[in-house]
Amino acid sequence: MGLFNVGCLIANPQDRTRSARVPKVMVDTGSELTWIRQKHLEKIGVEPEEKKLRLITADGREIVRAIGFAIIRVGEEITIDEVVFAQKSDFQRLGTRALEGLNVKADLRNKKLIDAGPVAVPGNVIQIARDSKR
Repeated sequence: MGLFNVGCLIANPQDRTRSARVPKVMVDTGSELTWIRQKHLEKIGVEPEEKKLRLITADGREIVRAIGFAIIRVGEEITIDEVVFAQKSDFQRLGTRALEGLNVKADLRNKKLIDAGPVAVPGNVIQIARDSKR
């Protein structure tokens, strides 16, 4: 599990002019989901979805949190992801789904995010593209 902090920018996917800088988010390769403080999400107008997530904490407690969708930018990389509305007692974290969307990976030795390299595509995608040009 990789643990270090980065800054990110979050934006409302329906109005990208509504954004907030989050200076400290834990890169957590042990977490699938991204958690951003509810106050940041509300500030930029991200609405919670009707669906709520039931989650199990590391110490075995069950908690319920709202989720929504936000654009996440780290450096020059950008993605959109489902985000958990984190409460005051929750850590803000950048999870593996966002890391994959950003096409970055955690360099644990140097405690930074690095380019994950070219994205692999199935061979038939390239063949379909060639066939469509004929």
